[in-house]
Amino acid sequence: MSLYQDIVNKKESLSLIGLGYVGMPIAVAFAKKVKVIGYDLNEKKIALYKSGVDPTNEVGNEAIKNTTVEFTADETRLREAKFHIVAVPTPVYDDHTPDLTPVEGASRILGRNLTKGSVVVYESTVYPGVTEDVCVPILEKESGLKCGVDFKVGYSPERINPGDKVHRLETITKIVSGMDAESLDEIANVYELVVAAGVHRAPCIKVAEAAKVIENSQRDINIAFMNELSIIFNKIGIDTKSVLEAAGTKWNFLKFYPGLVGGHCIGVDPYYLTYKAEILGYHSQVILAGRRINDDMGKYVAENCVKSLIKAEKPVKNAKVAILGFTFKENCPDTRNSKVFDIVKELREYGIEPQIADPTADAAEAKHLYGVEFTDMANIRDMDAVILAVAHDAFAKFTMQDMDKLYGEGQKILLDIKGLLDREEYESADYLYWRL
Repeated sequence: MSLYQDIVNKKESLSLIGLGYVGMPIAVAFAKKVKVIGYDLNEKKIALYKSGVDPTNEVGNEAIKNTTVEFTADETRLREAKFHIVAVPTPVYDDHTPDLTPVEGASRILGRNLTKGSVVVYESTVYPGVTEDVCVPILEKESGLKCGVDFKVGYSPERINPGDKVHRLETITKIVSGMDAESLDEIANVYELVVAAGVHRAPCIKVAEAAKVIENSQRDINIAFMNELSIIFNKIGIDTKSVLEAAGTKWNFLKFYPGLVGGHCIGVDPYYLTYKAEILGYHSQVILAGRRINDDMGKYVAENCVKSLIKAEKPVKNAKVAILGFTFKENCPDTRNSKVFDIVKELREYGIEPQIADPTADAAEAKHLYGVEFTDMANIRDMDAVILAVAHDAFAKFTMQDMDKLYGEGQKILLDIKGLLDREEYESADYLYWRL
C-alpha cells in the first residue's frame, strides 16, 4: 500500500511546517480530507489558532474554529506524520541576496523529527537547486537518514494569493515535482485531494523551482514597465490610467497597472533568480532594471507629494500628511516588505512625519517591523495632503464628503496611488489630484 493510500485511509498523517498566509490555508484544506498536524514555532500564533482566531484573515475565524488541524508548537509532533509540507517565507537581506534562514531552520527542525518512509515537499519560493543542494543535506545530517533510500523529497511551489478570495489553493493548477517517478506520483496524488483545478507534473524539482520564481519575476517586470510609463506620462502631462484604458481596447494588450510593488513574493522573488544567475556568471539586465524602477516608486510618490505641497503654496516642513493604507496589497493585513514605508522614509527627509491609518493592517506587526504606530481614521483631520496608498475596500467606498472631512484650510491635495477615485470629480471640486 502506498503512502498516499495510508494518508487517505487516515493511517498516516500529513504535516504543515509554517502556518502563515500560505501554510495555514493549506493545512485547513487538507484537514477536510486527511489527518493534519499544523506546526509553527511561533507559540503566540499557535495559541490564536487554537482559540479559533485567524490573524491572517485568509480563511476566517469560523474555519479555524471548525478545522480538525492539530495546531502545535511542539516539533516532536512531526514524528507522527509521514508526508511533510514546508511552507515558510523566503525573504531577502538588505543587500537583496536570498535569506534562506527560515527554510534552513525548518529543514533542521523537520530533520530532527523525520522518520523512515517519509516524503518532504517544499513550497517556499527559492532559486533552482535549493531543495536538493541546500535542504536535502540538512535533512540528512539532522535525521541520520539517506535521501532516496529512507525518505523522498519534492517541490510544489505555492501559488496562493493573500487576500484573494477567488484564486485559492483549490482553484489554481498546482505544479508538483519529485526526485523520482515514485515520489512524483505520491506527491501528485496527495495534492489532487484538495486541488480541484488539478496538478501539472514538472519533469524535475529544478524546473518546478524555476517556474515559480519566474511567475513573479514576469509580473514584476510588467509592472515596472507600467511604472516607467507613469513617470513619462506625468512629465508629458497626460493621465496614465486613461492611456492604459485606451491601449487596453486591443485584444492582445497586457492589462498591468502602475503601483507600489512590495510583499514577500513579487518584490522578493526576482532577486532569488538574479542571485543564482550571478553565481553562474550572468549579470541580469532586464530583471534587475525592473526591480530598480519598482524599488524607487515609494520615493517617487513622496517627491510628488512635496511638489504638490509647493504647487498649493503650503509649507513643506511639518506639513500635515496622511497616508491611508500600509499593507503590501489591498484587503490583506500583511505589512511585510511594504513599499508604503518607503513613502514614509522619504517624507521624513523633507521634515514631514505622516500620520498613517490602516484599519486592515496588522498594527502589532507594523510596529515591530517598522516602528510605526497607526492613527485611527477618526483622528485624521486638518490634513494638507492625503496619500491614498492601498486599495482596501474600506477606502474604495469613500465619498467626496468622506474625503473632505480629512482636510484643513487651503487647497486639498490628494495622491490617489491606485486610481481608486474619479479624477474628474475631484479636480472639478478644486482638489489638487495626482496619481501614478
